[in-house]
Amino acid sequence: MDFSVISSRLRVRYAETDQMGVVYYANYLIWFEMGRAEYCRRMGFSYASLEEDGFRLMVADVHCRYKAPARYDDTIRIETTLRELKKKTLTFGYKIFNDTSGQLLAHGYTKHVCTNHDGRLVRLPNTFVQCITSPSPDVPKS
Repeated sequence: MDFSVISSRLRVRYAETDQMGVVYYANYLIWFEMGRAEYCRRMGFSYASLEEDGFRLMVADVHCRYKAPARYDDTIRIETTLRELKKKTLTFGYKIFNDTSGQLLAHGYTKHVCTNHDGRLVRLPNTFVQCITSPSPDVPKS
């Protein structure tokens, strides 16, 4: 199945950089989350509504491969896609680029398990699955 690629942009803040003047490595995971939330939002679903319905998407696995540094005031582009969808899990993929030069800065994924409020593993809700796999016509395919 081909999944959509959703792009979002942000400007690197000074607070996100380390003593060497480059973005601190853990911020890339925050940017993954920003991309994931925007992916869901653009596909017609929000994390807030998922949680209101009694579900949680817990991170079970994460990987980030760093290729080049991002620096203060750079504009970056986060490309997010749904890599895999199963009954109780889903995996998002990410590519982070310098939006000006197009250079790939990092890539990775997060794998999530769906749980209820008690932390028990449950099936992904059908409404969520339908939204994230059936985009509106203006959402580009990968």
